[in-house]
Amino acid sequence: MSPFDLKAALLAKHAQHVVLIHFPIALFMASVFFDLLARWRRDKTMAAAAYFNLLGAAVTVGPTIVTGLLAWQLLLEGERPRGNLRLHMILAISSSVLIWILTWWRVRAANVSERSVAGRYVTVELAAVVLIALTAHLGGILSGVELPPA
Repeated sequence: MSPFDLKAALLAKHAQHVVLIHFPIALFMASVFFDLLARWRRDKTMAAAAYFNLLGAAVTVGPTIVTGLLAWQLLLEGERPRGNLRLHMILAISSSVLIWILTWWRVRAANVSERSVAGRYVTVELAAVVLIALTAHLGGILSGVELPPA
């Protein structure tokens, strides 16, 4: 397939998921980075950047899940997921739920003392980073970008 064949690239059975998945991952990781930087420097501008990146991640997670489910249906014709695919799906749903919970928590924290949620929020945030990294690693194996361990 030619890299300039736009029709083939857009109509590939899994192409949309592979492209879209990078948005929520990048936005969420940027949110965590800006959040940690804002807490360290006590910078409200960085906190605002973290907030808006988190909102962007929460919004883009939905279409990413939909395209992932469509890729599963189209590529495997609805075959029951097992092995790495099942684990990837479980981790992806868990990661998405954590992003939505963190977004809800962040919006709600605007009305609550920042210190009262800081420690717990950062702990959940870092757990989400690990979960997303594991999900992405499995996704790379499933897409053939990464080879499974020998």
